Amino acid sequence: MRFVDEAKIIIRSGSGGQGSVSFRREKYVPRGGPDGGDGGKGGDVIMRANNNLLTLYDYRHASFQEAESGRPGGGRLCYGRAGEDKIVEVPVGTQVFEEVDGQERLIADFTKDGQEIVVAEGGRGGKGNTHFKSSVMQVPRFAQPGEPGVEKYIRLELKVFADVGLLGLPNAGKSTLISRISAARPKIAAYPFTTLSPNLGVVIDEHERKLVVADIPGLIEGAHTGQGLGHTFLRHVERSRFLVHILSIEDVNVEDPLSGFHILDDELRKFDPALGEKPQIRVINKIDLADEERLAEVRAAFDRLGLKVYFMSALDETGVDVVLDAMWNLHLQTVKDETEHGTID
Repeated sequence: MRFVDEAKIIIRSGSGGQGSVSFRREKYVPRGGPDGGDGGKGGDVIMRANNNLLTLYDYRHASFQEAESGRPGGGRLCYGRAGEDKIVEVPVGTQVFEEVDGQERLIADFTKDGQEIVVAEGGRGGKGNTHFKSSVMQVPRFAQPGEPGVEKYIRLELKVFADVGLLGLPNAGKSTLISRISAARPKIAAYPFTTLSPNLGVVIDEHERKLVVADIPGLIEGAHTGQGLGHTFLRHVERSRFLVHILSIEDVNVEDPLSGFHILDDELRKFDPALGEKPQIRVINKIDLADEERLAEVRAAFDRLGLKVYFMSALDETGVDVVLDAMWNLHLQTVKDETEHGTID
């Protein structure tokens, strides 16, 4: 199924049912009076987060979502049946924007499985004529119509919800890494922009703990302005607890070893300053392409700066276990910090 992270839909709640105009017609009740029942309430449109969904693809083909209208009331005080609610399920990480007069406002941000919100309430059912009987009006020959449903224009925007975001220039080897540490099988090839949509992988340790890893498509300099794959995918980094920044050893300049990392670090800060503050694990990949002299030279360049940088070859899995251990350690630390500061429910 193709990954889709944005969709526009129209939603409409159900209209309320018409109230009934009816009078008792019974053999031994000569002056029966009104007995019209109320119409049923229209169904609501409810959005609900579902952890099993990973894309908004379905709403590219089902752009109209409508709840059922309430049924009209009947005689003998029979109330109309309420319309069924329409449940619109979206992936966890979806933001819901309502469009009004060309302006948007955020009405929901789904961060937990099962979270739900009524985005359009159904119309009330009309009152039957029995409600309008009085001392001066003993034979009311009218009833209320049901309230109409509500129609809204909605934009859905999905931001991938993962513990770890794999970040790197095109062809840095992110897809190969995620295929080594999880069951995810992204497309892998020796050319840039192999990954055209985020891939999610789940790592489970011996304690049955889960680590969700997102392979973010390759970014380039100028991504915050829309260059390359642009900010279309930068927003998926926002949900990650921390980043694993991968740089191919081919792109390391020993005279300025951090220059390769700085390219995307600058893009993150320009897109959102908070992204530049996220914890990072820095990794040099593809060490299988370097001879011993080149590898020693690159290691020495980072040692001179006193920075912790991990070296691996995702292709032959050299050093991958060390990088994975570092990911688990940082994940457990960030979860602990969030718990202590009350940011985890």
